[in-house]
Amino acid sequence: MAAPIATRTLSLAVCAAILMAVVAIVFMAPMAAANDEGDALMALRHSVEDPDGVLSSWDPNLVNPCTWFHVGCNDDNRVDRIELANTRLSGPLPAELGKLEQLQYMEMGDNNLQGPIPPELGNLTNLISMDLFNNDISGHLPRTLGNLKNLRILRIDHNRLTGPIPRELSGLPNLETVDFSSNDLCGTIPTSGPFENFPLSSFSNNPRLKQGPGAHDAHC
Repeated sequence: MAAPIATRTLSLAVCAAILMAVVAIVFMAPMAAANDEGDALMALRHSVEDPDGVLSSWDPNLVNPCTWFHVGCNDDNRVDRIELANTRLSGPLPAELGKLEQLQYMEMGDNNLQGPIPPELGNLTNLISMDLFNNDISGHLPRTLGNLKNLRILRIDHNRLTGPIPRELSGLPNLETVDFSSNDLCGTIPTSGPFENFPLSSFSNNPRLKQGPGAHDAHC
């Protein structure tokens, strides 16, 4: 009888070990995601100047960034909103923001953000609204924004953006509202996909941006 008892005891030990491993995975996965998202947000905090201390609650010792001001989270405690409009932030947007996989709303207009839009923001495939208007952002619009298939609102007016409007944006099926005005964009305005319905006022005050067919970005 000793052998069956020993076998049964071993089986129970194996089952217990498997159960503990599953529990560890279930609990550790959200913690790992929270740490990654916290790291991404801390990269933003370290990248910008914050004269009014609006990011002072962003404490790397707190595992869950959902407790930080100006950050919203979904039911799974994943960051889905950044609300930093009109907070006098200045400086560049870090590439690490592209790690916020569940982000839906990026509200960062009316600041003094500078530098280019990181191509890594094309990884934010759940993004619904990108508001970066009225900043000092420069450089070209990254083609990777064409990956944002859930994007409905793109407001990047009143910046210093140059280059053409990427044709990849014409393939965004849910895009409803755009504002490219008051930049230094060049080439021609897209006319396919959602761009069929956008008013010309969405592209105004770009002296080098034209209507009509043509080599829109050949020498832009």
